[in-house]
Amino acid sequence: MARVTVEDCIDKVDNRFELVLLASHRARLISQGAQITVDRDNDKNPVVALREIADETLSPDDLKEDLIHSLQKHVEVDEPEHEGAAGSGIIASDKDEDDDLPETITFDQMSEEELLAGIEGLVPPEKSDDY
Repeated sequence: MARVTVEDCIDKVDNRFELVLLASHRARLISQGAQITVDRDNDKNPVVALREIADETLSPDDLKEDLIHSLQKHVEVDEPEHEGAAGSGIIASDKDEDDDLPETITFDQMSEEELLAGIEGLVPPEKSDDY
């Protein structure tokens, strides 16, 4: 195959910018040792990645999912909530998993008026020449 261009791949991936992101991600994977699905023909990794997309040996949707997964730093896991832990304090999981309910730590609630009264009652520190 002659040199591959973005126009050869644009019918596989509609958005040019997304195509560049997918091809660059695939080129990085190839440089890290991923198996290529087309003949190299002495081409560099970005060209091989574009040829793989143009020949449809790789699914653009799979590449997109892999790109998103590689960029995620934290994946939230949905865990069921316990009935007694709805919004009151922090749940400590020091107990064994065999126990029915985890230990719950609660904190005192302070109104805004109480907070302001406490702040007004504070005495400012004495000034010194040290700072």
